[in-house]
Amino acid sequence: MTRFIIEGGIPLKGEVIIRGAKNSGFKLLISSMFSDNTCMISNLTKAGETKIALSVIKYLGGKYEFIGDHSVQINSRHLQKYTLPQGVGKESRASTMFAPALLYRFGEANLPWPGGDKIGNRPLDRHLEGFRSFGVKVEEGEKEIKFKVDKKVKGCHYKFSKPTHTGTDTMIMMASWAEGETILENTAQEPEVDDLIDFMNKMGPDIKRLSPSVIRIKGVKKFRSARHLVIPDRNEAVTFACAALGTKGSISIFNIEPLHLIEFNNMLIHAGAKIEIGVNEMKVSFEDILSPTNIETKPHPGFMTDWQALWAILMTQARGKSSIIERVYPSRFQYTQELNEMGARIKLFNPQVDDPREYYYFNPNTDSPDYYHGAYIYGPTKLKGTQMTVNDIRAGATLTLAALIAEGKSTILEAEKIDRGYEELDARLTNLGGRINRI
Repeated sequence: MTRFIIEGGIPLKGEVIIRGAKNSGFKLLISSMFSDNTCMISNLTKAGETKIALSVIKYLGGKYEFIGDHSVQINSRHLQKYTLPQGVGKESRASTMFAPALLYRFGEANLPWPGGDKIGNRPLDRHLEGFRSFGVKVEEGEKEIKFKVDKKVKGCHYKFSKPTHTGTDTMIMMASWAEGETILENTAQEPEVDDLIDFMNKMGPDIKRLSPSVIRIKGVKKFRSARHLVIPDRNEAVTFACAALGTKGSISIFNIEPLHLIEFNNMLIHAGAKIEIGVNEMKVSFEDILSPTNIETKPHPGFMTDWQALWAILMTQARGKSSIIERVYPSRFQYTQELNEMGARIKLFNPQVDDPREYYYFNPNTDSPDYYHGAYIYGPTKLKGTQMTVNDIRAGATLTLAALIAEGKSTILEAEKIDRGYEELDARLTNLGGRINRI
């Protein structure tokens, strides 16, 4: 187990370069498994999800080599297995994303149920329905899911009941080798999905968004080699922007795509932050006490669910009452207990909505009475150092930020979970003036 010992109360200042998007890089590695030729993926973060994907590909028989710190040459010509070890399911939410390439090569895939962050039940039913629409036989066991195709896979017309990021990625990969044309409706619109589309188009399939939520795919029988530069990680950019404001500092953030951060930057302006935006950079500075805000998380282009925990810690320092409603995942306020123990004033509640099935993007029938979907945050409050435990990646970054804001010393347990989503977050915050000791 990894611990962070943090001394808080120091404004963070300086410059930081954003790594490639974690939520894009690892799935580009997985999609490279379609090709018999060597692919090159650059601007690749070394976050935990990337390491898991590479280790699985190696276990299956693929080969890879790092060229420098953030570029990988990968070749999957000699894949030999179509069964993933059970441990992958516990560590990653991406296990089902291996199915399309394994089905393409072997006609079978045996995968553990995906795990990852404890943020509520993930709607895997939308993924499995998608596989079945391609004629894939899906057998759901207690510990694993078995996929099998007896005939050639043909394109289909499939509409997601609700948008799903990972589901959209997986069905794009499935359609990329299906005969004929596939139309996917009500798809996710995240930039990381478009990054996958760009990479796969280089390998041969013809993939195009016909509208923001409709994607057309024309599959191919053989895949080419491809070289690709991963898009910047918008979640990292948000993390450092919040760190600047929360500690009353000033950070210049380089290698970003401002178009991916429009909703977040709009909320920064609404809260009274000082931001300067360039072509691929932005500077975020504390100018005066922040104003309260009211947000609802939504799929892109809305306010991202991964940002809400970081935003919550900012609102503990704003003057007045703020609110956050989580519409994407059923359980993502676990971090609020630790913040309250530090001195924050956060009250959880459940919004009154006419039709939860339409309002929420998760499946309300799998909801729990113990889950709250809204939080009132009263500020400003002084935070004091304490001991905390990380539950998921974003909450871990939030607790790290809270410790940097707080007076005195904090200890963060299970900090290794943060490494799944960030490459050397503690070292990069230390370079900005933070006092973080990794043990």
